[in-house]
Amino acid sequence: MSAAPAINEQLIRGVVEEVLARIGRRSPADAPTATVSAPIPAQKFALTSASQRNYGVFSDANHACEAAAAAQLQLATAGVAGRRKVEEIIKTLCKTHAESWSKLELDETRLGRLDHKIGKLQVIKNVPGVDFLEQAVHSGDAGISVDECAPFGVVGAVTPSTHSIPTIACNIINMAAAGNAIVFNAHPSGRHCAAKAIRAFNEAIHAALGIENLACAVMPPTMDSFKTICSNPQITILCVTGGPGVVAAAMASGKRAICAGPGNPPVVVDETADFDNAARSIIFGGGYDNNLLCIGEKEVFVTTKAWDKFISAFKRAGAVELNPRQTETLSKEAFTFEKGRGAGCPHPILNKKLVGKDASVLAQAAGVSVPAKCEMLFGETDADHPFVQDEQMMPFVPVVRVRDVDQGIKEAKRAEHNYRHTAVIHSKNLDAITEMARVMNTTLFVANGPSTASLGNGGEGYMSYSIATPTGEGVTTPLTFTRFRRLAMANSLRIY
Repeated sequence: MSAAPAINEQLIRGVVEEVLARIGRRSPADAPTATVSAPIPAQKFALTSASQRNYGVFSDANHACEAAAAAQLQLATAGVAGRRKVEEIIKTLCKTHAESWSKLELDETRLGRLDHKIGKLQVIKNVPGVDFLEQAVHSGDAGISVDECAPFGVVGAVTPSTHSIPTIACNIINMAAAGNAIVFNAHPSGRHCAAKAIRAFNEAIHAALGIENLACAVMPPTMDSFKTICSNPQITILCVTGGPGVVAAAMASGKRAICAGPGNPPVVVDETADFDNAARSIIFGGGYDNNLLCIGEKEVFVTTKAWDKFISAFKRAGAVELNPRQTETLSKEAFTFEKGRGAGCPHPILNKKLVGKDASVLAQAAGVSVPAKCEMLFGETDADHPFVQDEQMMPFVPVVRVRDVDQGIKEAKRAEHNYRHTAVIHSKNLDAITEMARVMNTTLFVANGPSTASLGNGGEGYMSYSIATPTGEGVTTPLTFTRFRRLAMANSLRIY
């Protein structure tokens, strides 16, 4: 990978600072909405006037794909230095606007907690960029060859309402670092905040590099616009972060799809655990943004010998227990069952009005009052309860009593449904930790910490908002969005 000619950093810094100031004053209605009907030549950096620019937001999905294809050629001209500048711009804007953008997202989606949404934008700084890319050189008597990371071109991406702006920002960093442009079909419930961020990103990128529409979005996003993106010839690869329906549609599109699907992460706690650490960790991971994280702790299996000590520690850490009657009342509010079928219904319908709501709201639905600062509710259930078997994104965790750690692992495997997403154990028994890791075979596995430790929050490592489990790529990085290309020089360049 060769570097582009040096960029005037002082000039760019001044331009970006001015753009940041103007973005802070601009409202969504101020942004232009004209569409682009044809690709822009890569050589033409003197584009249309500011009043005619889209800044990435299009009403027509095909126009968005064409504009992104033109931008990808411009990014190639800007070289590695241009990719680094894009990464810097995205991270700077997320840090600068973490609070205001989080308020916009919360106001629109009504999901989660403001403080945690702010935190999700602040940790965008930990998303890997250009430096994560790798090259391999093979040298021998027959010459030399180089394996390098090449872009796919234009990525079609779907983002969720649960983490609208963070997922968009993370994807742009990963995909642009690999040399790609992107067309987003945001979740309809988070489309306005998504468009606001995408306009800001594109305005700053254009001011710094002369590249327009590097990250595009369709407004309004629909299933039809998603199908159009999938079928457009400019789109060479898909990245879907969403529910089972859109994941299935992407995998059936005929194009390569990187899919972040559902999860139902279980936790096992045995009698050797550090109970106070286990309690704090489950509240932090499972309560983060009101349990909207796909990696968040969703159900807890506790051995009989550990039960009393864990429950006491859970309460000390701030979790509030619902009694059996209150748990049943909440269950009836949280799930709707098919007519004539009871709690044994395999696929109850989740009440979306409770998804991502504060623990105090869930408590009210259960007929009890809790302090506003309460982050987690819990109640004892059996292993077949819908709160155990169905992913629910609420700050309530069912706690199931199991005979021993072996039964806990068995029930955890059943509740996880072989999604191979995330699993957690709290134990000091290395044999138990090893056995659960082997049996679960999940993309993310955490021992003795919160689920967030798997993405660097409370643990080591880089983070991402797209965990590709159905298609197997795992935690997405810039490498995920590259194709390996080999240059071979036969009997040449061998210099020793």
